[in-house]
Amino acid sequence: MESAPALKDRFGRGIRYLRISVTDRCDLRCRYCMSEAMTFLPRAAVLSLEEIALIAERFIARGVRKIRLTGGEPLVRRDVAELVRRLGRHVGEGLDELTLTTNGTRLAEHAQALADAGVRRVNVSLDSRDPEVFRHITRHGDVAQVIAGIDAARAAGLRVKINMVALKGLNEAEIAPMLEWAAARGMDLTLIETMPLGSVGEDRADRFLPLTGVLADLRGRFDLAPDSFTSGGPARYWRLAGSDTRLGLISPLTANFCDGCNRVRLTTEGKLYLCLGHDDQVDLKAAIRSGGIAALDAAIDAALTIKPARHDFRIARGATPAVARHMSVTGG
Repeated sequence: MESAPALKDRFGRGIRYLRISVTDRCDLRCRYCMSEAMTFLPRAAVLSLEEIALIAERFIARGVRKIRLTGGEPLVRRDVAELVRRLGRHVGEGLDELTLTTNGTRLAEHAQALADAGVRRVNVSLDSRDPEVFRHITRHGDVAQVIAGIDAARAAGLRVKINMVALKGLNEAEIAPMLEWAAARGMDLTLIETMPLGSVGEDRADRFLPLTGVLADLRGRFDLAPDSFTSGGPARYWRLAGSDTRLGLISPLTANFCDGCNRVRLTTEGKLYLCLGHDDQVDLKAAIRSGGIAALDAAIDAALTIKPARHDFRIARGATPAVARHMSVTGG
């Protein structure tokens, strides 16, 4: 691949991490993420897998070291395994890591193929192991299906990290048991504060659970020590004594992490967003279709000049979401 200057934004932050939403569609309807009745993009509007691969490879040529495939639910997109195989060939050849975030519903059928393609770890969204609570949060999901996917991933040799959105009055009593469950299986757990993205038909303030209080409670129950480990993302980590398990905290509201932001996000329709909490974006689909690699490089360079210093998330009763688009559009 032809090289070009490494990516750096106007604040001097190096961009080393690209998150790619391969689809805005999902087979669940998690209450903090989507409304029950969603309108998805027409298939004609989305990037082809070939275009996604070309854009991703250009980012690799310009210094991106980690790519995460997301959605929506990435495993609902037909032939996504082909994209994983193509990008997986770059691991060790410019790319340090190719990972995937999934809701786990289709992980059992894809786990071995992911491992064979060079994926070494996956994040699985699991907000509750209680079947009724899980069904309520996801509006219709079957938690047994997700746990079967987790088991298949572990059997395929993938390291699994559980992502759990902390929700007041819904799953806060399950956080400590989830950490114990993850540790017993050699998995990491990351807790996430709910983010005000898109209208979901409910007031997020009713479910917002600050992770400052959650961490204080967990430190009273478990032997947790700060850990300098970084996965390349925004989580801050703690090590659970006597185990290989790390507890991660993603706390955009109570502990802003923007100073070291190294990420940009490509949507399934080819828009490059520079921040979850802002609408600034550049159309890479138009660039690559109209002018090829040269136009793509120019569009990426233009994008880096508008990356904001930080997001403007806030949670307050009746507050309008920070941006109108849903998390599933930008990529979780």
